[in-house]
Amino acid sequence: MTNSCTLRLTSTSPEQTAAIAVRLGAGLGAGDVVLLSGPVGAGKSLFARALIQSRLAALDRFEDVPSPSFTLVQTYDLDIVELWHADLYRLTDPHDVLELGLDQAFEEAICLVEWPERLGAFQPASALHLTLQTTDDPAFRALHFSAVDPRWTGLLSKLAHSQHGPT
Repeated sequence: MTNSCTLRLTSTSPEQTAAIAVRLGAGLGAGDVVLLSGPVGAGKSLFARALIQSRLAALDRFEDVPSPSFTLVQTYDLDIVELWHADLYRLTDPHDVLELGLDQAFEEAICLVEWPERLGAFQPASALHLTLQTTDDPAFRALHFSAVDPRWTGLLSKLAHSQHGPT
């Protein structure tokens, strides 16, 4: 039997959304997949970029993190693990994920996937789902994390505590 874990956070600025991404990113390791959903402009790319840049900065590396909208996938070497950032908006057939190598990356790398609904049946069951939603205030975002794999419970608990605890 699987348990589900969820966390709902509210961000009041792009900087706060980026800070949440940094805290989540610090706890990710090989085989962790984060599926980023939400409408255009909800902050999926901002979240992914902040997470990637923080992991690179921890290694004293600083580089531009472009959106993989046209390349579909960008990879980053984090020494002990690769980080894959995929933007599947232009993906037309879920089977194309096999050609991209995402199926293998899901097992061996840290993967951030924008537009995960394009994965179809290839969505990893153990993934963490993050839905970003806009609100009436253009600066605010609602972030809803959910997973059925209980291995995410500890990380989401730490994320919740850091959001409500001292900064």
